[in-house]
Amino acid sequence: MRAAFKEPLGPVYEDATGLLTDTGRPVIAVGDVVTAHLRAAGHVPAVAVVDGKTKRETVSEEIAAALSDEDARVPVENPAGTLTTELLVALSDAVAASEPSVLHVAGEEDLATLPALVLAPDGASVVYGQPDEGMVAVDATETRAEAQKLLGRMDGDTERALAILDGGTDDTDGE
Repeated sequence: MRAAFKEPLGPVYEDATGLLTDTGRPVIAVGDVVTAHLRAAGHVPAVAVVDGKTKRETVSEEIAAALSDEDARVPVENPAGTLTTELLVALSDAVAASEPSVLHVAGEEDLATLPALVLAPDGASVVYGQPDEGMVAVDATETRAEAQKLLGRMDGDTERALAILDGGTDDTDGE
């Protein structure tokens, strides 16, 4: 499915201020660099999903410092190339919360964009990084169905994953 993720799901921005002018609220950010840029532009995302890496390398000291004061960190396990039940439940809880929160992923957060699009309220935006290009801003309302289709095509128990994202509970462990 790598080809399905190569093309950006929305417009690409190099400037966070312009992105924030054009996007709906709340904003869910997926990625350390994206989150740092949004914060530098004066906007704290409603939900941020970070893993301490960019392009599979540890983020720069500048990016790490920009994210170091996060009080609402929620640790989450999510190995590379997966979407764990733990991540899906934590993301669902964070989107429903009234205060901003940061999911700090041990593993990789790249695929969190899809469940974020499914969970985001109407009018919200999901922003993620497009390597070597900039930040992609996606209107969740317009892209939710496409995100659900992509999730449905992934390996694993996609029915269970979609049920969790649809407000169902999951008391089992697994991916």
